[in-house]
Amino acid sequence: MEDEVTPVQPVVLPDSAQNGGQVQETANDAFAVGFEDLLSIVLTQLTYQDPLKPIDNFEFVSQLAQFTQIQQTNTMNDNLESMLSADNSSLAAGLLGRQVDIPAGSVVLTGRVTNVAFNNGLPRLTIETADERTISNIQLGSISQIREGEN
Repeated sequence: MEDEVTPVQPVVLPDSAQNGGQVQETANDAFAVGFEDLLSIVLTQLTYQDPLKPIDNFEFVSQLAQFTQIQQTNTMNDNLESMLSADNSSLAAGLLGRQVDIPAGSVVLTGRVTNVAFNNGLPRLTIETADERTISNIQLGSISQIREGEN
């Protein structure tokens, strides 16, 4: 009896991964592999394909184009994250000495930004209120209003 070679099925990304967004996370979640692993799969597919039924050239080129698109999207996503982080850092540093309002339930806390710290790359503010309370670890997105500092 002759050993039958089962061709490896082509890797096709789900539509959600092809439409942008968190492509790397979608690919990693779907396959639990990275880009290099996907290329390894293609090489394995070529190595073990049935010689009597080789993979269609158009299908192969299409898969390579999808992998290239994933890599380019990952690079673009990394660059955008770096730009956003730098923008948030600049904005947070610009708040030093300014009065800010922070909604806290049914009240709004008002205070002067006295410190900007970074926790895992994310800016965290410390404010001092008019009654000399110090409130720390405030997220940048929590601010509802910014005014010039009042002394």
